[in-house]
Amino acid sequence: MRDPVNRTILLFDIEKYSDRDDVEQAWLRRVLYDITDRALERSGIDETLRQRADRGDSVMELIDAGASVPALLRTLLTEVPALLHGYNRLASSSAQVRLRGVVATGYVAVDEHGGWVGSDLNHACRLLDAPLLRAALRERDNGFALCVSEGVHTGIVRHDHQGVPAADFHPVTLTSKNGPLQAWLHGPVPSGTADLGETGAGETPVPGASGDVPAPGTPGAKAPATSVQAPAAPGSPGRGGVVFDFGGGSPRFGGGLVAGDQHGVSGGQVTGDVYLGGTVGEGA
Repeated sequence: MRDPVNRTILLFDIEKYSDRDDVEQAWLRRVLYDITDRALERSGIDETLRQRADRGDSVMELIDAGASVPALLRTLLTEVPALLHGYNRLASSSAQVRLRGVVATGYVAVDEHGGWVGSDLNHACRLLDAPLLRAALRERDNGFALCVSEGVHTGIVRHDHQGVPAADFHPVTLTSKNGPLQAWLHGPVPSGTADLGETGAGETPVPGASGDVPAPGTPGAKAPATSVQAPAAPGSPGRGGVVFDFGGGSPRFGGGLVAGDQHGVSGGQVTGDVYLGGTVGEGA
């Protein structure tokens, strides 16, 4: 195996490829190759600076580290949606092309069989397959959803280069079999992704929190339900009930009893057992 080399990694995947018949799949692959070639050419990346691997419904490109990543991102954000629009406006409904894309950086080695090996490449592939990116594509009118790795964001996107507006990228946490992956999604974070175990900006899960109610002390927070078990009434072994139930708002009394002499707050006194909201002899 050759030594690993630093490369920019570009991945494209076709949405719902396996739902099409053989003729449609062949058409989709031609479109995918054409869009990839044209996007890289318009980014100033010629064939001498790239290697391609075919994965059927997806394509993987290893791009020389000396090629301009800002130029690549500008092309992906503008040219790819335009190319997709040009194809789709002339294609039948069964031949529509919609793409997920990932741009990452890292070290990749080529083994003796021509295969590509590297944890950075694995990371990029998992970003491409993440449910959140699939959900984002379903909400994109332009047919393209792009995600970049943390390294690409740190080195390129956050610096707000011309044509690559940093404000349009949002931090997301994606799930994978090896744990959560941090990345940046271009465009709005899709709704409902927390149900997929994935989160967007401002939605980072808090360990141990259910998310059902606000934390105590915050606006709208309700006190947890609290109950006090009443003692058994004389002659009714084991009978008791909930006397106080504080579920937020005013206390509610019902179905329980208070046994023994009771002293009021203002100094008054009630002698004997007091029943609240029920009658003696009712079932527990």
